[in-house]
Parts: sequence; C-alpha cells; structure tokens
Amino acid sequence: MSLKKDKQKVLGETFDKDRIAGFLVGEAPEGLDRDFYLLERAYRGMKAEDFATFVQLFLVQGGDLNASNSEGQTLLARISEHRQSSDYADILRAAGAET
Repeated sequence: MSLKKDKQKVLGETFDKDRIAGFLVGEAPEGLDRDFYLLERAYRGMKAEDFATFVQLFLVQGGDLNASNSEGQTLLARISEHRQSSDYADILRAAGAET
C-alpha cells in the first residue's frame, strides 16, 4: 500500500483575485457538501497566502467554514492530520473554523 503525500507544493503559479474567486464556483459531487468541497478544492490547489484570500472571499459569500464531508469531518479536522498543513489550519482557525 502506498501513501499519498499530504500536500503537494504548488510552484510557479500566480493567482490574482479573479483566479482565486474562480474557486468559489462549482458544484460538489453528489453526496458532498458544497462548502466543504469548495474549501477542500482551494486547499489542494493554492499556496497558503492565496488560500487566506480565498477564505475571506468564501466568508463574504456566506460560506460555512465548518461544513463537513461525508465522514462528518470539517476541513480543519481533516487537514490537521497532514504534516504540511499548519499554515492552512492557522488560516482556518483565525477565520473562525472549528474542528
């Protein structure tokens, strides 16, 4: 059994505010909470500083930082298991997310 890396390093990509806002668009796969889906997609695709901007835009749009996946985990709870996610977890906590 091989293990996945917990967070791939994103190199060389520049995200302006419009590109970050583009992560607020989209529908979740069936059975998955849309807010959790958007948060997780942004976490997986952005550097921490861009994720911080995304979280603020997400909140302005009325997003729920405590939305959960099908196992009942919030994104903060899920990424707390990842070794290289402390910056992201700190951003979520500062914005009011709970585990």
